[in-house]
Amino acid sequence: MSIRLGDIAPDFEQDSSAGRIRFHEWLGDSWGILFSHPADFTPVCTTELGFTAKLKGEFAQRGVKAIALSVDPVESHLKWIEDINETQDTQVNFPILADADRKVSDLYDLIHPNANDTLTVRSLFIIDPAKKVRLIITYPASTGRNFHEILRVIDSLQLTDHHKVATPANWQDGDEVVIVPSLKDEAELQQRFPKGYRAVKPYLRLTPQPNR
Repeated sequence: MSIRLGDIAPDFEQDSSAGRIRFHEWLGDSWGILFSHPADFTPVCTTELGFTAKLKGEFAQRGVKAIALSVDPVESHLKWIEDINETQDTQVNFPILADADRKVSDLYDLIHPNANDTLTVRSLFIIDPAKKVRLIITYPASTGRNFHEILRVIDSLQLTDHHKVATPANWQDGDEVVIVPSLKDEAELQQRFPKGYRAVKPYLRLTPQPNR
């Protein structure tokens, strides 16, 4: 099964380090980040899970829940969490799915057919409160994820969901944004963007970022 942007994130029920998870029920009205790991006790993933735990306040501010996945069992996860807490100076505060039967991995197409048939690829999904998949990123095993970029994308998605704007290259929260080309009515432009805008080209109009 191949998942594309805009698809409803597949629902599932699976064991985790925090007990049995019914995914859509667990998400509720929150945004979610689901990210996979090839196995427990892997060095790069140890740093990623520790950094995710340290971002608890940033995720909470944005209404985001994090959940990880590995095909190892709960008992292994719990031992790994002890290592993460010790080596990363944090406390893991989110569930790690124990996908020993590969149910979730198969739903989310996380087993590469040309690689090991049990190790999941390192994919990350951002899922909105309507349960739609809004971002998919797959990383190589040697490269740790950039969680600052994940937060930046969430900020962009939440902003552009509520305003008729898009975010330009290298945008950071607070920077100018792009007015969508379909918005042409001058009265509506003044109403939506009281600080005005500057037209670099008719199709490229920049305006101060609206309040999120």
